[in-house]
Amino acid sequence: MSKKNTSHTFQIPVMGTGFSIDTPLKVAKYGISSVISLVDDTLIEQMRKYHSIKNNITYESIKKGSRGWRERRITAYLNLVDELVKKESKELKKSPFSGESGISTYFQLLPDSELRSEYLRMKKMPEGRKKREFQDELRKKVSVGSIDVNIMTKLDISPAIRGKLFDSEYSEAVAALKGYADSNLHSSMILSAGMNPRLFSAVEQYRDFFPDQLGRIKKKIVIKVSDFRSALIQGRIFARKGIWVSEYRIESGLNCGGHAFVSKGQLLGPVLEEFRKGKDKLIEGIAGAFLKSGGSEDVVSKGIEITVQGGIGTAEEDTFLREHYGMDKTGWGTPFLLVPEVINIDGRHLEKLKKAGDTDVYLSHASPLGVLFWNLRDSASELKRKYRISMGRPGAPCVSRHAAFNTEFPGIPLCMASRVYQKMKLAALKLEKISPELYDKKKRRILAKSCICHDLAGAATKALGIDRGAQTALTPGPNIVNFSRVSSLREMVDHIYGRLNLITSRKRPHMFIRELELYIEQFKNRYNDISPEVVVEESNKQLLEFGNNLLEGINYYGDLIDKYFEKKRVRMKKYLESLKREVLLITRKVNAQ
Repeated sequence: MSKKNTSHTFQIPVMGTGFSIDTPLKVAKYGISSVISLVDDTLIEQMRKYHSIKNNITYESIKKGSRGWRERRITAYLNLVDELVKKESKELKKSPFSGESGISTYFQLLPDSELRSEYLRMKKMPEGRKKREFQDELRKKVSVGSIDVNIMTKLDISPAIRGKLFDSEYSEAVAALKGYADSNLHSSMILSAGMNPRLFSAVEQYRDFFPDQLGRIKKKIVIKVSDFRSALIQGRIFARKGIWVSEYRIESGLNCGGHAFVSKGQLLGPVLEEFRKGKDKLIEGIAGAFLKSGGSEDVVSKGIEITVQGGIGTAEEDTFLREHYGMDKTGWGTPFLLVPEVINIDGRHLEKLKKAGDTDVYLSHASPLGVLFWNLRDSASELKRKYRISMGRPGAPCVSRHAAFNTEFPGIPLCMASRVYQKMKLAALKLEKISPELYDKKKRRILAKSCICHDLAGAATKALGIDRGAQTALTPGPNIVNFSRVSSLREMVDHIYGRLNLITSRKRPHMFIRELELYIEQFKNRYNDISPEVVVEESNKQLLEFGNNLLEGINYYGDLIDKYFEKKRVRMKKYLESLKREVLLITRKVNAQ
């Protein structure tokens, strides 16, 4: 189990930019940790203004284009959230142990644990001095959830305003790092989407990321990874700087929400198995470099945390991940999209999510980052994209420019979802001497790109009345189709801990099986992309590697089912064999080419 002083066994990962932008204000007082995206400083400034006015706090605007505006906006917002959470927690601790009071809710939400048992024992005690003393002791044990932040390392462009490109010192990821480093937060910074040498080097500038004399780290580094090797490599990079990576956050490559960073067919189960067996090896492989760089033995002795997220849907799965694989925590994201008490979403899109079926949530090419992206077909953002195409004006106005990194055309970098880029790209496509079939395919890929900067912010700005004209984008993972009712925070937490069941789909497969289905679908898509006219990245050798990884994963799951899934063994094994046949069929076709 986790070595952290924490009350819950799950955390709420970052969800888009707008969904979880102020989630800590809703859950941190109950000891639940959550993550704020630092991508969109315009949204962050809008939210600072909103919550300042709401709480009668003086607000002074930080103008875009002013010196260091991005990091100053981020610092100011994070400090505001920190201040408000501390105030809420203080009020919660003072509330009476009665009814639906803050402190009663705090203890009722806890997992079955010694602390929750103490609370239930206190409730049965007769009124008097001993009960009041017991309550005072319980108040001391209340802890606040961590206000964590996420930096997407690939989004590190230098901003441009009115055609003026700013210097690299204003680059988005580095500025976000500075904004967090300068804040008052005592929490974690999650780095996702791979390595960024410039960003990793910039971390060294800030004392808060280094352990103090007692081995305490004010601002911890967390790296989101998809495999063991990546964790070891990135951990060593920081260790050589004297910085300890406190947590490795494993995420399913496909069974997640938002961007899908597809692996080479490496399935979550085998990846977790490698971490389970190799945790000591991981620590040893990093500790040497850390200690040589002046790191503290005290920090190494505390070890590291390994957590997992992506596609978890039942208490049974959650428990298995923590008990069998030794995961310190789990991350629950997509199911919380149906908990408006926790995230931002307007009523219209909440209804769309409730009714979403298997064909409504799909992997798209909407992201300008060139990474597959989970999308809801009838979100306002998607409907607007299609409307612009029908009107002969494809592409969105580029308002936020957070994904404006394409340099194909002269001038400042462009976002591939922007109207300017798509107009130029379509004109260039017409000059290519290619078949009508290939032309249509390339055109569809160009027009598929959608504004995921401004539109993801719409989840908050639309719901809170900040920007009523916002076109909300919805990016749920495929797990959303198993939930179809709006829930409260308490109901969702009770579901996570097995005290309630919110799953509405009777056909939901185990999270490992669902991820396998998704990878097989990708395997088929990549094979079908091969034709004499289309140049694809995957060679036959790479396709075979993908297929072999899937087969190894299937064999692993077969053994796992035999040992741990006795009640469902026959049905699961039969279905697993059918999936194996699909993979073998494609690999034979590839070998025959």
